[in-house]
Amino acid sequence: MAKSPAMRSTIPKWLDPAPWLETNREADAQAVQNAIAARSPTVKHFATLLSPAAAQVLEPMAQRAQTLTRRHFGKTISLYVPLYLSNYCPGGCIYCGFAADRKQRRQRLEEPELKNELAALKQKGFEDVLLLTGERTPEADFEYLCNCVSLAAKYFHNITIESFSMLEHEYRQLADAGCTGITIYQETYNPRLYSMLHRWSPKRDFLLRLEAPERALAGGLRTVGVGALLGLGDPIADAIAMFRHVEHLRKTFWQAGVSVSFPRLRPQLGGYKSPHTVSDKLLAQIIFAFRICMPDVPLVLSTRERQEFRDSMAGIGISKMSIASRTTVGGYHTGKAATAGQFDVNDTRDVKTFCGMLKSKRLEPVFKNWDAAFR
Repeated sequence: MAKSPAMRSTIPKWLDPAPWLETNREADAQAVQNAIAARSPTVKHFATLLSPAAAQVLEPMAQRAQTLTRRHFGKTISLYVPLYLSNYCPGGCIYCGFAADRKQRRQRLEEPELKNELAALKQKGFEDVLLLTGERTPEADFEYLCNCVSLAAKYFHNITIESFSMLEHEYRQLADAGCTGITIYQETYNPRLYSMLHRWSPKRDFLLRLEAPERALAGGLRTVGVGALLGLGDPIADAIAMFRHVEHLRKTFWQAGVSVSFPRLRPQLGGYKSPHTVSDKLLAQIIFAFRICMPDVPLVLSTRERQEFRDSMAGIGISKMSIASRTTVGGYHTGKAATAGQFDVNDTRDVKTFCGMLKSKRLEPVFKNWDAAFR
């Protein structure tokens, strides 16, 4: 497959994490204590909380994060489930099991199959469903996705999507069809690395991807979820840039909801391995820093993570989690899937088992926190 020409790859000045990396490196114990206790945290406090000095005091950070989580979200964990509609993809993402040069069976859910999948998820109690596709293809294009959203909206109160970047008028059509929000990961905020990792397809345009949440909110969607695929680049720099991105979105679209996810790179078809290791300790530190500095922002942790780590983060920073997930096209209805997954799921517990864990920690699983009447 021929590579597309280089596309826009300049990081906006307001997003550049470089000015805050020195703060991160030079932070001492007193600066960390000040950041933990800050009443109006800034990016300077956030960079401080990601520092080596802060890594020595994770327990006070965890306590502060838990206090703030309970203040803003109570003892609840919102639950959602992903449903892959298609694994067709023309993309060249070097880290993805759906990339165009991965040899696997390609499939999309047709309407009868989709209805079966939606009914199966409804029976499990879900009301918040994330619909996913690869990059835009003739097999799974905008019209296909919009039709899937319309159908899913007949079953569930909250429908969000994780798909290709779109134009504002397309996001408006999705909102009219019943979509409430999007999740879209920037993957890495390092534009040079981004260009290397995305070998071809429109996704190679760094700014097209970066500006998608703004187009979605301008198009009438109510929520956006952002994230960096931790492990692709320097996790500290990516976390600082992601913090700045969320600040920008919340300032520009102050009535919208913005959430943050913390996916780590997982084994996938293609076998890409990153030189950047993100340990459990570092991931916990990043989550605590986000909660301390953005106390009212929903923080999301998926089934990419081990169940022990997910259990330890529930209610201590994290306020929303996926459960009983599959990264294959469908598979909820029959319990089997005809395709390989986008990546390996780590936490494979079913709904009953996972909710039992939450209740044992005196946390309340929430399947519905949004009513379709407000779409």
